[in-house]
Amino acid sequence: MTQLAAQSVDSAAQRRPQVALVGNPNTGKSALFNRLTGARQRVGNFPGLTIEKRLGTMRLEREGERVDVDVIDLPGLYSLAAVSPDERVVLDALTGHVEGTARPDLIVCVVDVCNLRRNLFLATQIAEVGLPMVLVLNMWDAAEAAHLTVDVEALSARLGIPVIRTVASKGRGVDELKAAIDAALSGATDPRMRQIDWPIPVRDASAALGEPLKQLANRSVMDVERRRLLFDVESSLADELAIDTDQWTEPIEAARQIIRHGGYDPAHVETTVRYQWIDGVLANLIETPETSQRPFSESIDDLLTHRVFGVLIFGAIMYVVFQSIYTLAGPFMDAIDAGFGWLGDTVGAWLAGTPMLQSMVVDGMIAGVGGVLVFLPQIIILFLFISLLEDAGYMPRAAFLMDRLFGWCGLSGKSFVPMLSSFACAVPGIMAARTVQEPKARLTTILVCPLMSCSARLPVYVLLIGAFIEPLYGKAWAGFALFAMHFVGLAIAIPVAFVFNRLVLKGRRTPFVLEMPPYRVPQWRDVVWRVYTRAREFVVRAGTVIFAMSIVIWAMCYFPRPDAVREQVITQHVEQVAAAQSISVDEARAALEADDDAMASVNADIEGAYLEQSVMGRLGRTVQPVFAPAGYDWKITVGVLASFPAREVIISTLGILYHLGEDTNEESTSLVSAMRSAKHDDGRAVFNPIVAVGIMVFFALCSQCAATLVTIAKESNWRWAVFSFVYMTALAWVGAVFVYQVGTAIFGSA
Repeated sequence: MTQLAAQSVDSAAQRRPQVALVGNPNTGKSALFNRLTGARQRVGNFPGLTIEKRLGTMRLEREGERVDVDVIDLPGLYSLAAVSPDERVVLDALTGHVEGTARPDLIVCVVDVCNLRRNLFLATQIAEVGLPMVLVLNMWDAAEAAHLTVDVEALSARLGIPVIRTVASKGRGVDELKAAIDAALSGATDPRMRQIDWPIPVRDASAALGEPLKQLANRSVMDVERRRLLFDVESSLADELAIDTDQWTEPIEAARQIIRHGGYDPAHVETTVRYQWIDGVLANLIETPETSQRPFSESIDDLLTHRVFGVLIFGAIMYVVFQSIYTLAGPFMDAIDAGFGWLGDTVGAWLAGTPMLQSMVVDGMIAGVGGVLVFLPQIIILFLFISLLEDAGYMPRAAFLMDRLFGWCGLSGKSFVPMLSSFACAVPGIMAARTVQEPKARLTTILVCPLMSCSARLPVYVLLIGAFIEPLYGKAWAGFALFAMHFVGLAIAIPVAFVFNRLVLKGRRTPFVLEMPPYRVPQWRDVVWRVYTRAREFVVRAGTVIFAMSIVIWAMCYFPRPDAVREQVITQHVEQVAAAQSISVDEARAALEADDDAMASVNADIEGAYLEQSVMGRLGRTVQPVFAPAGYDWKITVGVLASFPAREVIISTLGILYHLGEDTNEESTSLVSAMRSAKHDDGRAVFNPIVAVGIMVFFALCSQCAATLVTIAKESNWRWAVFSFVYMTALAWVGAVFVYQVGTAIFGSA
């Protein structure tokens, strides 16, 4: 045992100090993390868990030497009486019970100074974990604006820990915080908050728990165990520890009787005792101005959360967002498209002597990746608006507004928060569903989150709207179409959630409690950083997944290439020329070879014949009858099949399919131009506005993202992941067929 202890001490001495940032949601914790770590950040999951943690490196200057400290930004929570998965992982991380993750050396608890009393509730719980601690009074500028004063020195003395004032969004107080962290890590202070003196009935109740309390001794500290056992969470703990619930009944009931005889309500004893202690600490330390005026923010909330006007304002904001995405990005898209067109022409000329390599590089790599990267401006604009709305404090209002809409299907506004996140990407949205405490409601939320139109669907929408909606109806209707497509998934998700929650899972609606953050002016530094990280993820995805898939799809479209196919096409053209001009076959062949325009048409037909008999062509023609009711030809079918790993792949797939065999001038190499001129065997146009809308509806509803399915499996199990893929694919097929059949019946096939 002595040797093991020595090894543990040596290991702790060798690793870098670790600081954990903890706090309620909307306290500016992430902004403070960004200020402390700068660009030295990374995102990962806890070992064996899908709960996300942000890691960063903070640099301290100690006696002229640089000291690196690891900083971990833990999920926001309101209490350590953990119920949801993200709350449990915070508790386990702080108590050192996450395998592969070291226990922090210091806790930095971030509180909103304007809501100090309420935020200190969590701080008192964190203090019982037994680690050194620094308290950060963030958003000090908001307190100054409200003429709120706090005696920071007296508060620090009463709590027995360093207390630092900061304005994380502006970087104020960050240097002082670093100095306090350095001092606490060096042991220069005694950063231990005073323990609450729990009433005798509560202490007696803890002793009465007996064996159940001992079974949790290896998971958390005593006071945390007390809360988790006494306050109506014993059934979830029984499931977690895989023990018989009957073992809990007698000691817990005895503990509750003891509390009741002491005059305390078991459901509220912790809240009562903690707030009594907090009120004593804060006595005479806070001065608030006496005013009879109603806060301006409440007047704004009356409008933004109104059951009628709030919905109209929400719709108007979203319309402006998507109209801006479509119109503002146009010049940048044209520039990127022209750049990749020039690159394809240049590289194609260099590789003219090696046709197969030329086709792979130009039609596969450049056309595939370039066809996706051209939509980078829309991605940037989308995340810019999302970041601005989040920083301004509007998104929680939208969630509150949607709580009424979600009530009839058995969900609450808390489910809308993950769904809002899914408009950017379904993966973090699904992970955000951990905040939904009721297990069946959480599973329902996970299953409908992928229906939200994530940023990966945006390139598909923009391509089809630009090709078939804007030319006929103008930019205004094009912007409206983009706006409408982002609400298709949301409109379908609500009845789907009703079916799952009320008829399949039979879950129960849980109360929705949400703290409204104050309205703030967005900080451009944080906004730009978030937009940059999202854009970088999109570019990396295009340079890895899309790049690899483009080469695979090109190869499946290019091979095999038997000479017999070429000779067959040439023979058909020669016979047509001979018959038309009443000349011999040899004369027709010579005449054909002498005519450059005629040979260009022959070569295009040769490439088309190669494509049809390629691996991808045969696959598309085999599956095409399934999608025929939706108006798809075999090329669209190939695009749909190829895009199941990632939705954006359809852009590169169509680019490869329609660029093969085309001329080298700018007009004919345009994917939009090629799609507009595509014909069925009977001469009908392949694409029209109805088919375009059907394709968009299919992509709006289909689960074409491998990362999303893996995340669903980790958050639930593979059975539900497979179910999600099957039901969304069936729903997408029905939607596409419905649009095409009804649209054709009303408007015709033109």
